[in-house]
Amino acid sequence: MSGILLTPYSGMILGPIAKVLGYLMNGIFILLDKIGIPSIGLSIIIFTIVIYLLLMPLTIKQQKFSKLSSKMNPEIQAIQAKYKDKRDTDSQMAMQQETKAVYAKYGVSPSGSCVQLLIQMPILFALYRVIYSIPAYVTKVGDTFRVLAEKIVGQDGGQFILNASADDMKSVASAVKYSKNLADTDNITNGIIDVLNKVSSSDMVTLADKYGLSDLTFNGQKILSTLDASGNVVSKGLIDTYNTFLGLNIANSPQFMFTNAWSDHKYLLCFVAILIPLLSAATQWLNVKLMPQAGDNNAGKNADGNDTGAAMQQSMKTMNMMMPLMSAFFCFTLPIGMGIYWIAGSLIRTAQQIFINKHIDKMDIDEIIKKNEEKAKKKIEKNGVTAQKMQQYAAMNTRSLSERANIGSNAVSTDSDSANAANTTAAKPSPGSLTAKANMVKEYNERNNK
Repeated sequence: MSGILLTPYSGMILGPIAKVLGYLMNGIFILLDKIGIPSIGLSIIIFTIVIYLLLMPLTIKQQKFSKLSSKMNPEIQAIQAKYKDKRDTDSQMAMQQETKAVYAKYGVSPSGSCVQLLIQMPILFALYRVIYSIPAYVTKVGDTFRVLAEKIVGQDGGQFILNASADDMKSVASAVKYSKNLADTDNITNGIIDVLNKVSSSDMVTLADKYGLSDLTFNGQKILSTLDASGNVVSKGLIDTYNTFLGLNIANSPQFMFTNAWSDHKYLLCFVAILIPLLSAATQWLNVKLMPQAGDNNAGKNADGNDTGAAMQQSMKTMNMMMPLMSAFFCFTLPIGMGIYWIAGSLIRTAQQIFINKHIDKMDIDEIIKKNEEKAKKKIEKNGVTAQKMQQYAAMNTRSLSERANIGSNAVSTDSDSANAANTTAAKPSPGSLTAKANMVKEYNERNNK
């Protein structure tokens, strides 16, 4: 079975999507490399921008659905209240037809928002897989790590790494724990790459000393940086070049940075380490605040008078509060590269939301309704159902339904009497049977069509 880190993800749904996105990420890195900026951090930002721009039409459609739904909800709630005490077949059919007519008028469907999310979510999850496993999709980065992995496997089959203690090499031990390829002798090299991609800079020095990796090269360039006696970088190697972004090693986590900086009394670096998760939480919060919010406090009451909408709004507020906190936690514990992705994604979504809000606010809702009514009318007539029939369903009210329910016990019209007299010789269906209900619907339609 393939590993979950550097080996390309092989899931039936996300695997093919991640593969396509991997081609895009690889192309971006190659382009940056050709212009002399082989930066994974910058590649992640550009990659995230491109993906969210491609998803822009779906995002606009989803937000448009939310806007129209907020306008439509009072009408839906009114219909539900109208039929809240009616459980007979006629009432349920009438309520469905009226509800369907309202949805058609606004040009939305009950599952519209879910469909947009179902399309977007696999793409965003696959995007996460690509960013979390850069060497699996970016060819040059993967080949660079492979030189180190092959040297390690050639010496001891990676046993020193497999037996790493969390006390001595925490990042190595953690990476070993989650790399499934290390248990497969055929994929041991991929397993070592999995580990190396998650190794901190200090643990990489330990591995370089153990396996003699310091002088290894790829395409004539040194892979690892040369350090002085104090551990400062004298000349930067390929891996540090790839992983350095704004002076930070994106392979390290903010938690690792903070711990090391605190022990070395480098408090400015402590602040920088904390700044990444704080920025992630702040941008996530800003993005949430710009999302359309429900404006009608009474729109959440259902047909039974229960304030389910208020409960849903409270749940949404709780989730909106938790999302920035979760973002901060994950960005503190995961490599900085993931934090860059989260921050970039939040900033892009915020910019998109500002644009979308302005676009939606300019929409003429009445004009949209008018066009949708015309489309709905044409569709109905095409299917052989007249607009007059649709209006009859929409015009049904509790009074007419009550009159319908009293047929047989109250006085009825002369036409109904003659019809009943003509059928006295026929066997009457048993009350409550399907035939009896069908006759009731038939009689009701005959009266209303006159």
